[in-house]
Amino acid sequence: MPAMETAPVATSSFSSSRILVPLRSSAAGASRKYAQFPQRSFISFYLAPSFSFTSPTKCNSAVKYLKPPSRFTAFSSSPLASTPPEQTPCPELAVLLEVDGVLMDAYRLGNRQAFNAAFRKLGLDCANWTEPIYMDLLRKSTGDEERMLLLYFNRIGWPTSLPTSEKDTFVKNVLQEKKKALDDFMASEDSPLRPGVEDFIDDAYDEGVPVAVMTTYGKSDEKVARSVIKKLGEARMSKIKIVGNEEIGRSLYSQLVLGQGVSSGLDEQLARQVQKAASAEKQRVAEEVASLLKLKVELGATSSESIEKVVVALRAAAEIAGHRVQDCVLVSGSQSGVVAAKRIGMPCIVLRSSSTSRAEFPSANGILDGFGGADLTISKLLKKRWSGSQNS
Repeated sequence: MPAMETAPVATSSFSSSRILVPLRSSAAGASRKYAQFPQRSFISFYLAPSFSFTSPTKCNSAVKYLKPPSRFTAFSSSPLASTPPEQTPCPELAVLLEVDGVLMDAYRLGNRQAFNAAFRKLGLDCANWTEPIYMDLLRKSTGDEERMLLLYFNRIGWPTSLPTSEKDTFVKNVLQEKKKALDDFMASEDSPLRPGVEDFIDDAYDEGVPVAVMTTYGKSDEKVARSVIKKLGEARMSKIKIVGNEEIGRSLYSQLVLGQGVSSGLDEQLARQVQKAASAEKQRVAEEVASLLKLKVELGATSSESIEKVVVALRAAAEIAGHRVQDCVLVSGSQSGVVAAKRIGMPCIVLRSSSTSRAEFPSANGILDGFGGADLTISKLLKKRWSGSQNS
């Protein structure tokens, strides 16, 4: 049986067995076009990632990912090279970083000022949050910004011209203006990155550990997130991969789950099976989020829709980084990131920020206060050790 010929690029393990297992029944009909799947309960699916990570270390990641599992017939029938003895295998690790709360703790530096800017923009001259007022509201509301505004205006009085029926609209307008002001602050030169993050990225590069930065979810939009990443400088940006909407859209996982380009790459029967399996995955995510919402923690914008979006982003990032999902570690500052990582079996470390200092993260593998020293380092990740973890 002739095998399909593929381009000589690195391939990676695609850890999406829950999506792809239902395809086993239709795989026989598609095998002449793609590959021969063994009759077993678990299917490994290999694909070509959309970028190749390079590092100064002498590791042979391309050869490593070209080697298929023992029970899988590869796309190419030609013999595969083995790793030369003089080369060191790449670490079984990739790191995914969020922007909000990880690359930058904007809430610690700019959130109070953003509220005051919103008050001025709306002509609320009587409203001004000093540091003591802000911290008191933050404590009493457990970080819920809507509740912070309700507590504050119930205390000092609402604008006299505001009808009682329009209080909710007023609060939403304040939060909208506050978000704009905070986004402007994050993109400005006055907002610094978190201490130690630059050294962390440098260390990962020196160790041959791919780093991908996620820009598609979080409290800031993608444009703001990319402006924060630019603070790393061009030299350091060349050491990482930015995973945004465009990059996710080109990933094979996104095409399978979202249905973009499936019909052109797979036959009709296989495409229908993919969509059916994807629907089941979405339902499981929704059920898990419904259960999670019973926890008494501040979840922000967590919903089944946002979790589904994060799941797609994480799987695509693992594909782009050239590693299996379980060999990636998400460094998160959000509840949605933690929940999505748990959902797909990706280890997750939380870096506390001013907006999550009182939140609980029962699904996280560890909770730390920052980068470097006694906190998060590449060395600890390589050894699968991190101090301050709440779960072993």
